Amino acid sequence: MPLTINVGLSKKVGTANYGSIGASASVSFEAGHDLLESDLAGFHAKVKNAYVACAQAVKDELAREQQAENAASGNGHAAPTGSGHAHGSNGRANGSANGYGNGRAKSNGNGRKATASQIRAIHAIASRLGLDLAVTLQERFGIAHPENLAISQASALIDSLKAETNGSGGRR
Repeated sequence: MPLTINVGLSKKVGTANYGSIGASASVSFEAGHDLLESDLAGFHAKVKNAYVACAQAVKDELAREQQAENAASGNGHAAPTGSGHAHGSNGRANGSANGYGNGRAKSNGNGRKATASQIRAIHAIASRLGLDLAVTLQERFGIAHPENLAISQASALIDSLKAETNGSGGRR
């Protein structure tokens, strides 16, 4: 019997005039039932990847909503929204699970591309960790090359790779 894993994240931030916007993302996927018994590290990696995808989706959606509010107000300050929540029509934040149940984030397609400095940092950190960058990019973002990352995705990847380095002195 397969194991169903659900990972989600919700965040709300305040805006001008006592308003707020919020975003949430969640993914569900199935894994083999023996994953917890035979490969605990693999289980943790799958959950972490799903969480990173949700966190990036929420961050991207909140940034998009804040930019839209700033543009609507025309004065550089956030304007209140009608509903106070930023959810896509399916209840998931823009860029959350791709609908295939694998926990990967969609590329938002309209974001700025990763900078040359970010790409160099990703290569350097992955090399230091002995990480297969192509596999990591495919698992987390469904892409093959770091040049295809959005700037916010590259930032999130760098942060998570640094956390792997800082958490245990090396790759877990």
